[in-house]
Amino acid sequence: MLSISYHIAQKSQLETRELLLLEQEVKNHGKNMVVAYILWYFLGLFGAHNFYMQRNGVAVAQLVLTITIIGLFVNVIWLIVDAFLLHQWVKDHNQHLEARIIDQMLSNRHFETAMNRPY
Repeated sequence: MLSISYHIAQKSQLETRELLLLEQEVKNHGKNMVVAYILWYFLGLFGAHNFYMQRNGVAVAQLVLTITIIGLFVNVIWLIVDAFLLHQWVKDHNQHLEARIIDQMLSNRHFETAMNRPY
């Protein structure tokens, strides 16, 4: 996991235009907390919230467990646990996405600077 201070240091190197672009990219490609909890609430037994979070293996396991009676009981408990973890999963996903975008922006900036240097 990225340290908070490193993340803040990387973000502080961005210009205002880049910060606005970063915010928009995370908004467009990140995960939405409300959508995640709506999927958890209405389709959680089928693993929809895990499919949304790109945790496909877990989602398939929940889907298969829902088919059986014993599995359904296990899945209900699993669903309750997921309710407490889902918030952190969304935050972590969006932080990793933000860090990836920041790294791309900074590397593009360094590349453009190197290309504009006279030889």
